Amino acid sequence: MIRLSNIKLPLDHPEAAIEKAVLDTLGIEKADLKDIHVFRRGYDARKKTNIWLIYTLDVDTQLNDRLLEKFADHNQVKATPDLRYHFVAEAPKTLTERPIVIGFGPCGLLAALTLAQMGYKPIVLERGKEVRERTKDTFGFWRKKELNTESNVQFGEGGAGTFSDGKLYSQVKDPKQYGRKVLSEFVAAGAPEEIMYVSKPHIGTFRLVSMVEQMRAKIVELGGEIRFSSKVDDVHLEDGQITGLTLSTGEQLHSKHIALAIGHSARDTFEMLFNKGVYIEAKPFSVGFRIEHEQSMIDKARFGPNAGNKILGAADYKLVHHCKNGRSVYSFCMCPGGTVVAATSEEKRVVTNGMSQYSRNERNANSAVVVGIDPNDYPGGPLAGIEFQRKLESHAYVMGGENYDAPAQRVGDFLKNKPSTELGQVEPSFKPGIKLTNLADALPDFCIEAIREAIPAFNKKIKGFALDDALLTGVETRTSAPICIKRNDQYQSLNTQGLFPAGEGAGYAGGIMSAAIDGIKIAEAMALSINASSK
Repeated sequence: MIRLSNIKLPLDHPEAAIEKAVLDTLGIEKADLKDIHVFRRGYDARKKTNIWLIYTLDVDTQLNDRLLEKFADHNQVKATPDLRYHFVAEAPKTLTERPIVIGFGPCGLLAALTLAQMGYKPIVLERGKEVRERTKDTFGFWRKKELNTESNVQFGEGGAGTFSDGKLYSQVKDPKQYGRKVLSEFVAAGAPEEIMYVSKPHIGTFRLVSMVEQMRAKIVELGGEIRFSSKVDDVHLEDGQITGLTLSTGEQLHSKHIALAIGHSARDTFEMLFNKGVYIEAKPFSVGFRIEHEQSMIDKARFGPNAGNKILGAADYKLVHHCKNGRSVYSFCMCPGGTVVAATSEEKRVVTNGMSQYSRNERNANSAVVVGIDPNDYPGGPLAGIEFQRKLESHAYVMGGENYDAPAQRVGDFLKNKPSTELGQVEPSFKPGIKLTNLADALPDFCIEAIREAIPAFNKKIKGFALDDALLTGVETRTSAPICIKRNDQYQSLNTQGLFPAGEGAGYAGGIMSAAIDGIKIAEAMALSINASSK
């Protein structure tokens, strides 16, 4: 097949325009055309009154070889690359030891699925509940303020990404097209086909729930085993080699190949691993607030007269500002048409996160506005970042009234450093609820200073961003893991052979897609290691 790139068409073009563009670009007749497949569709909205759709198309014709020769020096016309995923190994028939995957978020899910597809019959240990029970617990916390510390936004089948916007794109380099396999598996599990070609695919919480169940069933069908409410309390080490683990029930499992896909909030597990001598480093992360605006305002600011167009959908944004105090402030985990939700996994702490459904049709847009920090800001060793996060979350709990409501403030009042006493036109979406206050001491002074400088700067890019009635809700602390469990070229811990640190919790991913991609890489590394050790 032939791949045509950078095919530009007007936003509201007729369906026949794609075929005409192919015929015109290749200089062929309709009779020579066999098939057209949309590989990618994005848009160029730099001019709000003149938005273009940008297509990458895979085309099959009667003249493929001749056309590829004719356009050999044309960057817009190339042979369609082979993007099929190829398994790196197959489980030996004499397999005596099953690999273990700890954690069943996007990273653990794809690691387990890939291992199962290669015949390794993995055992998956997830400290939380299966996804529907977990959803009940999470919604119960939002509605009744009853926190289950083992079943919440952070812990349970599907991981933290289940209660998010469900974004399926990332900035990781992916020359082997692992991301393509991830999307293909999601579509096979019930995701809409469009995620294979739109430039910024997303799913949303409710669709993720059913997808995760379908993927779990596939792992089990292939011989894998999924154990819920199975928290790992200890790992067994012998001369730098992992040999197994102990569950909170006291049960022991033996394996010399264990993937650690525990997510960014498994603080007790981080502490256990550090105490066992597994090499861990502190790493940078970010803290800040959630900011809410009416989605209609964001749509108008981004798309002008084309706001509301069905193809464009609810507008998003990505912003960054480098401050005078040397800090960087940026938008993070932007959720169009979504809600701000409670994301704590520990009692008497408040954490915010953002979530959208597939439709993205809620009234508000929200994103985190966060400041980058590094270990110099929280000296004290590899786990000092955890205590830094906990301190901010505990203080937010007190500021919110000590009942899991979150402290909040209108943007206009925040910029003027005065407490908010009443809401404006932006209605808060945070569940369980908010308490209006002054957020000036919710974060370190350098963070407050940086965010106060950044919001007006962002307003120059998104008109209305600094609207007085926009709402800030605190605190956002779980942007990524505050630690990195370093690994070598074989994806194993630097000082613990057979332990494969993976995904966000190990410091190697930041979102659903990058975590899932890392899960595939980990599965491949485990398979190759198992096969090498079985010879």
